[in-house]
Amino acid sequence: MQGTVLYGPRDVRFEERPDPTIVEQTDALIRLPLTCVCGSDLWPYRGIEPIDESTPMGHEYVGIVEEVGSEVRLIEPGQFVVGSFFASDNTCEICLAGYHSSCIHRQLGAPTGAQAQYARIPLADGTLVATPGLPPEDLIPSLLAASDVLGTGWFGAVAAEAAPGKTVAVVGDGAVGLLAVLAAKQLGAERIIAMSRHESRQRLAREFGASEIVSERGEEGAARMPVSASHADKARAALNKVLCRTS
Repeated sequence: MQGTVLYGPRDVRFEERPDPTIVEQTDALIRLPLTCVCGSDLWPYRGIEPIDESTPMGHEYVGIVEEVGSEVRLIEPGQFVVGSFFASDNTCEICLAGYHSSCIHRQLGAPTGAQAQYARIPLADGTLVATPGLPPEDLIPSLLAASDVLGTGWFGAVAAEAAPGKTVAVVGDGAVGLLAVLAAKQLGAERIIAMSRHESRQRLAREFGASEIVSERGEEGAARMPVSASHADKARAALNKVLCRTS
């Protein structure tokens, strides 16, 4: 098969690679009709995160199941599936508490790389979610977003306890932030404040359900958050820590 491999900073090669095979009987092999580049792929690409050896790229994926190991019970060949950037068994106590990315059996969701024609997916029963049928081609890009950024944004909204009658603030307007806005809306949050400095993303935030936009950062941005006086100092401190990391 063909796939992308990162050899070093700004050195990405699309080359022939061995076809993946079943390694553990809990694995599945999938054919990838579409893949994408995640923002975290750019850290090693730019040399900010060092790599010691050539590394297959890609961890956001959807695909059609080609083969499963003998211990796979829930996933079948022919199904269209959405995967996760980390593989999890979905049965351990940490998974059952909702923290699948910290599963006690956690490993890379696509260790052979997902920017390729095929991928091996460990712990297939816990990692892959099958759609009701084969989706139309124009829906596949949206399902691909569910592999990483939608789940991350949804988890953030759930962790913030977004719910009817609640006010939530989403710091940042990247893919995860915008989908956190969407998730908060789906969870019924009454007031959703998106902290965004980009006009095009502000429009998307509005489309996804944001009721207000705050473009200021730091102390000015924190001052516009609708918190009681008793919580203001704590909110400012917390927001400033986050904004320093994301600016």
